[in-house]
Amino acid sequence: MHAPAPRTTPVALVHFALAMGGFAIGTTEFATMSLVPYFAHGLGIDEPTAGHVISAYALGVVVGAPLLAVLGAKMARRTLLILLMASFALFNGLSALAPTYGWMLVFRFLSGLPHGAYFGIAALVAASLVPDNQRSQAVGRMLLGLTIATVIGVPLANWLGQAVGWRWGFAVVAVLALLTMALVWRLAPRDRPAHDASPLRELGALANGQVWLTLGISAIGFGGLFCVYTYVASTLLEVTRVPASMIPVALAIFGAGMTAGNIIVPKFADRALMPSAAALLLFSALALALYPLATAHFWSLCVAVFAIGLGGSLGAILQTRLMDVAGDAQMLAAALNHSAFNTANALGPWLGGMAIAAGWGWASTGYVGAALALGGFGVWCLAMLAERRALRASRALPVS
Repeated sequence: MHAPAPRTTPVALVHFALAMGGFAIGTTEFATMSLVPYFAHGLGIDEPTAGHVISAYALGVVVGAPLLAVLGAKMARRTLLILLMASFALFNGLSALAPTYGWMLVFRFLSGLPHGAYFGIAALVAASLVPDNQRSQAVGRMLLGLTIATVIGVPLANWLGQAVGWRWGFAVVAVLALLTMALVWRLAPRDRPAHDASPLRELGALANGQVWLTLGISAIGFGGLFCVYTYVASTLLEVTRVPASMIPVALAIFGAGMTAGNIIVPKFADRALMPSAAALLLFSALALALYPLATAHFWSLCVAVFAIGLGGSLGAILQTRLMDVAGDAQMLAAALNHSAFNTANALGPWLGGMAIAAGWGWASTGYVGAALALGGFGVWCLAMLAERRALRASRALPVS
């Protein structure tokens, strides 16, 4: 087991330090989408081409999460968190200075590399400081940084991008990452890696069927949330027909739903982890299915996006599930959850875009999202079935 040193810092302060990193990551992940028109103009490219910058970051997350988790297997978690934030600060700072589109692609890819590994390792640290029956709540508190970023950090970065130039939107993220480094260095407990920790042991997670099923729930079940979020601004303009000034209000309400979910839902998950995941997937499917009916009026759409945002708390539940099923390969499994999360970030908008292009309308993203949430529930059913079969098989074995 990973051995933390004796702790004197209050747990809430450590969780705050870890959440600050999530705030920095969430700000750059979501704000970049809103800055596309500005850096497209600044770099002399069209907006569809500028969208590849977002894809480059997501690709960095998918590649970096398992790679860095495996390479950092023999490092103390506190040290690794500091190094990950250092690289995050460096590459976001370089993004702010990118002279050409080509360099921007490179720097955004490199900025994405620490993303998943940071969240995965921070979740393990957050959970290690509390009793086992409070782990989901601890992970939820760490993830509050990400959700609060959608309410505060993204509007701030967007405002800076409009007021003083898009480069400042990336520069402020670099400053937040440096602040996280200082907080983690000062507040996180000093720890030692397990004596038998190794990259090979971490790779053992890849042979675990329950790890893959849990990742499948995340990659598919989360897709519905991103399917709606990606096109909610266009839906507001084209279907609800509200002024563009109301878009930030709806996005903030979505972020408030995610924040509320990460505060409320983990309390239930700590009592019944996988039943809570099933209930949340079915709730999300219902909220997403009702979304097209809610788009006629701004107030009803806001209620719907708040409910859809609540579904974002699935991340804390699945992170805890991976702690239970990953065995000794904790770091890799925890980091892979964020690769799966970004797979959902690609899958949901792609399928939603296909529905829109087929002429089903902007609001059809809700129906596509509901299907994805139900798909995630289907994978949940497979995971539970496999777990029960394994349990029956273990009981049938003769006692030696």
